[in-house]
This record gives sequence, structure tokens and C-alpha cells, in this order.
Amino acid sequence: MNYNQNNFAFIDSQNLHFGILEQGWKIDYRKFRNYLRNKYDITKVFMFMGYLPSEQALYTFLRQSGFTLIFKHVSKLLDGSVKGNCDGEMILQAMIEYPNYHQALLITGDGDFVCLIKYLQKQNKLLQVIAPTLENCSKFIREVAGKKLLFFNDLQSKLSYKDKKTL
Repeated sequence: MNYNQNNFAFIDSQNLHFGILEQGWKIDYRKFRNYLRNKYDITKVFMFMGYLPSEQALYTFLRQSGFTLIFKHVSKLLDGSVKGNCDGEMILQAMIEYPNYHQALLITGDGDFVCLIKYLQKQNKLLQVIAPTLENCSKFIREVAGKKLLFFNDLQSKLSYKDKKTL
């Protein structure tokens, strides 16, 4: 790792959240932000998520932990769940910020980001792709990212939230 680089991270929060939940653990976002800073020299982290007015405490916590939040209005689905698809916003923000970072780290397993991964690789600006699990990572991302692909299940011991009451 070359330190003192100005690397940025772009996080598909819905993909991350549900991927981690499927594994049965919770991510400690403060540890995660420190991990990104220390391991990859990430100076700015953009997190893309659907906006829910009831989640103000979470948004405040994430901002205080060092994340820049980019919101999308959510749609309510017929089953009562909500969806805030932020793929376009994440790709656009990565390109808006393109001249401002040395390399980009993408956190997603969604195949919609293959075009961005290919472009960043071609420009030697792809640092790493981290997907929640092999199972929820697009086969296209696996093919394109190759050796620059890592999975969160490999990071559980470093990044899991430990409830202080159980210690």
C-alpha cells in the first residue's frame, strides 16, 4: 500500500447492509471507517442510501464516524418494503470526483457497477472492490475485478460490532 495517497471509497449501503445481515453479524461502522483509512489510505468515504426520516440518529452517527452520505428518495413497494436504488448516483459521484482521487475503492456486489469497475481499471484508478459475500456478488464483478475483489466475510473478525453488554 502506498501511503499518503488520496483514495476515495464509494459504498452501496443497501448491498452492504443486506449482505452483512445475511451473514448474521453487524458491522461496526467506526471500525470500518478506521479500517478503510488505515488499510487503503481512504481520505473520503461516500455512502449511498435511501432516505428515511425515521433514521436521523443513524445518519448523524455515520456522519460523525466520517462518512459522507448521499441520499436517494425511497419508493414503497407493494409488499410494504422500501427501495432506494442509488446505483446511478454512485456511478455519477465516482465520475464527478474522478479528478480528486488517486484510486477508488468500491463496496458492492451489484453487477450494475461492472461498467465503472472496467473504466476505473482501464485508467489504473481501481484500488479494490469489496463485496459482502461470494454468494451475493455478481459473477460479472467476479470476472472483471479478479484479484482486486475481497469479501466482507473475510473481514468479520476485524469489523464486527461487539455488544459491550456481552463482553
